[in-house]
Amino acid sequence: MAAARHWQSDPEPSVVDLTSAGGERPAAQLLGEELRRHRERRGLTLEASSRAIRGSTSKMSRLERGESPAKARDVYDLAAFYDLSRQDLGLLEQLLAQASNSEWYERFADVTPSFLRRLIRLEGRAEEITIFENQVVPGLLQTERYAEALIRMMEANPVSEMEIARIVALRMGRKVIFGQELPRITVVLDETVLRRKRGSADIMREQMEHLLTAAEMPKTNLRIISQDAMSPPMPITYLQFPDHVPADLAYLENIEGATYATRQRSLDNYRKVLTDARDNALGREESIKAIQDAAEEWARKAAQER
Repeated sequence: MAAARHWQSDPEPSVVDLTSAGGERPAAQLLGEELRRHRERRGLTLEASSRAIRGSTSKMSRLERGESPAKARDVYDLAAFYDLSRQDLGLLEQLLAQASNSEWYERFADVTPSFLRRLIRLEGRAEEITIFENQVVPGLLQTERYAEALIRMMEANPVSEMEIARIVALRMGRKVIFGQELPRITVVLDETVLRRKRGSADIMREQMEHLLTAAEMPKTNLRIISQDAMSPPMPITYLQFPDHVPADLAYLENIEGATYATRQRSLDNYRKVLTDARDNALGREESIKAIQDAAEEWARKAAQER
């Protein structure tokens, strides 16, 4: 638990300017120098650090010199061994992505199923994303603590604190699309999502306040469906792309995996379901009021839990 909470408590890492960080030197070399700096600052030997990555002293030395390809698992194991802050980890992650010339989410491959990585890749290319959810706050709008509570609830087998922290970091990383001009995002939530407890009451209070912030974002259309109104029986995510290239698709996730619907008949059905959901939802001001009411209710419950 300590590692996960430690990383969550620190400020968001800023984007790394590799030029100012080291001129024309390769990212692998900069990554190695960062790892050596953290090791030496803690007074650790190469031998001690090599045990953390199940390797030899020479392997650790090559990694610090940028002579061996860095594996994500080794970097994260060293980050945990050095008890790095989230900001320090963020720098290592960016250097790791640069060194491997991969998309940012690929560094989470060992803790992320392929069907979700595909969705994240497509999210970044979409022109419009429409989401309906009746069970949980969608991943794009989750807070760190809410995401962590869900992960702990859903994992049947023991999960290390490092893995939990990395899964949470992946979910937070998806929010990069909010800084882009596209996609436009419409989220329709069943009102029961606002009332269903995930973690502590304080986690829910924080999550509701985050939804209020999201509702004020120009590119986000957040609507609530009253629990008395008709709503779809399952979560649906619908992605539309510029000039419909690639073709539109619907994403339906379950506990064991996900389905990508691409057949036109299925897409027509899902579009209709989502259109009906938007039509049945409260207006913007009423939706904000529903979230505010939930935030106040969770704040009262959080005060009682203290």
